Amino acid sequence: MKSLKIILSILLLSLLSFLSNVSLAQHDHHHMSDSTKQDSKQDSLKMEMPDMNNSSKSEHHGPHVMNMDMAMSHSYSLSLPMNRNGSGTGWLPDASPMEGYMIHSNNWMLMFHGNIFLRYTSANVNNRGKRGASMFDAPNWFMGMAQRKIGTDGLLNFGLMMSLDRLTERGDGYPLLFQSGETWEGRPLVDRQHPHDLFSELSVAYTQRINNDADVTAYFGLPGEPALGTAAFMHRVSSRNNPDAPLSHHWQDATHITFGVATLGARYKIFKIEGSIFSGREPDENRYNFDKPNFDSYSYRISMNPTSTFALQFSQGFIKGPEALEPGVDVTRTTASVIHSYNFTKTRRLNTTIAWGMNDKKNTGDDHKEHSLLLESNFELNRINFYGRYEFVQKDPEELSLTGFDHERKFNINALTLGSNYRIAKLKGVDVSLGAQGSLYFMPEDLEPFYGKSPLSAQVYIRLSPPFMD
Repeated sequence: MKSLKIILSILLLSLLSFLSNVSLAQHDHHHMSDSTKQDSKQDSLKMEMPDMNNSSKSEHHGPHVMNMDMAMSHSYSLSLPMNRNGSGTGWLPDASPMEGYMIHSNNWMLMFHGNIFLRYTSANVNNRGKRGASMFDAPNWFMGMAQRKIGTDGLLNFGLMMSLDRLTERGDGYPLLFQSGETWEGRPLVDRQHPHDLFSELSVAYTQRINNDADVTAYFGLPGEPALGTAAFMHRVSSRNNPDAPLSHHWQDATHITFGVATLGARYKIFKIEGSIFSGREPDENRYNFDKPNFDSYSYRISMNPTSTFALQFSQGFIKGPEALEPGVDVTRTTASVIHSYNFTKTRRLNTTIAWGMNDKKNTGDDHKEHSLLLESNFELNRINFYGRYEFVQKDPEELSLTGFDHERKFNINALTLGSNYRIAKLKGVDVSLGAQGSLYFMPEDLEPFYGKSPLSAQVYIRLSPPFMD
């Protein structure tokens, strides 16, 4: 098994190296002005594609010279910059930096992105014999986008998201204290993060621009992501260097892999409103197949980017039986988030996310609301990154597979993670960073027989990723 992981890691590195050697046209990233100034510039310049910068155009070298009429726009708007791309149809701030590779032809624009962590992690290192485990693994994901204009005001976009987690991790995923959600071999996953499906997104969308201030988008994914929650953690710049999923993942952004999604959205200036119908059940244990869509759930989301540095959203989803072991328990999930991105210089950036999510379980015989709060930030200083994540999440005895407690009991879990990494090399267009992080957990005293006192987890890793587009 270890030999397989080593071979696979080499193959993944080779894939990223290959992509970096294709004739690439990297997109200039500059700071955006606020929305009012941007709209004024667009109206005066009357450009086919949005002017995403306040500074002059720079040259691009590749199979073609890339000008603003050819520049890659947002995936779902000809009038917005691609930096606003989040996950699914969600928004990031326009000032968000972007990693990846870009290829363009006469009609098509393509972009590729990915992330690989080759790591060793040990959960609960200070309480041997209690809950926790250690292992080598390699969390990873890869993304591709292709888009082209249809006529003057139409935009066609295809999205692809993949992960080889099932090969680089065990079927029950990697150790992560107090994590819960989904199953393995018919048992609930507890203190482990499940692997992601081979195909996390296969989507197609069409956007019709009405004018520079307004457009309408229709999106379909199998799988895809409904209009619910903040941008998924893999796509947030604030969490780009943290290999672990948030403990609040199933309270805030777990629907980023949904087998069967249809979304209709409309944007007017800084606002967007969306509605989705989708399949409520979480993905099954077979990470290679396509689950049957049933479109039994629905959601709505209101997004607003008041300036180039902020992205805000509020959303609510009515989810039919998300957990396989609780088929009769429905969940109303409510979320709100603020994402902030600020660029001091081209190599000094601060990205922060604050997110809240609440799961209100139905058909349980009582009032069962569980809250979560996340605060995470990443500060990039040239070749070094400093990052942190604080989480508060409420979990019940069933979610933690605990007996002897009242069903109504809620455990308040607090977790603090601090980490740093340093870019040690750039190999054929692939950034190689060496990093380490540690997590400290705070919990009620009656959980000490299971977890010990003040559980501590630690990990070291090598991160392989594309460079920033600048």
